[in-house]
Amino acid sequence: MKKFLVTVGITILGISAAIAADREGTVLPAKLSKSDISGTIFERSDMLESKHKDGHVTLDVTTLLSSDKKFASGMYRSGKTRFEIKEPYGVDEFMFFLEGGVTLTSADGSVQVINVGEGVTVPKEWIGVWDTDGYTKIWVIYSEDGSGL
Repeated sequence: MKKFLVTVGITILGISAAIAADREGTVLPAKLSKSDISGTIFERSDMLESKHKDGHVTLDVTTLLSSDKKFASGMYRSGKTRFEIKEPYGVDEFMFFLEGGVTLTSADGSVQVINVGEGVTVPKEWIGVWDTDGYTKIWVIYSEDGSGL
């Protein structure tokens, strides 16, 4: 009986170890919680803070990078800035603005104002002017060659 219990115990431990190992390799969806969206995401250790030439600061957290490294999502916060995009944007990016907004002036002079609670998708071929007093956004990017992620 003792031998049987030891065998059962070892079997249970082996199964538990296999389940734990499988969970470590499990791919999970990337959730943005209410707390994350309220701004606590920018307290994470993997947050990237950048100070740009014009003095504005950005905070960026990638919540998902696909296994083929062509698709990513996350949250981004920027201070006031204005910059001209003279070469194509380079990635297809969907943005949903949680705070602030942006004015996008395309190469032909057409203007789109994107406010808090609104979304926009910028195609990789877009050229124009990006102007903002600051914002926080959720972003989703697709890049066929994986650059820009």
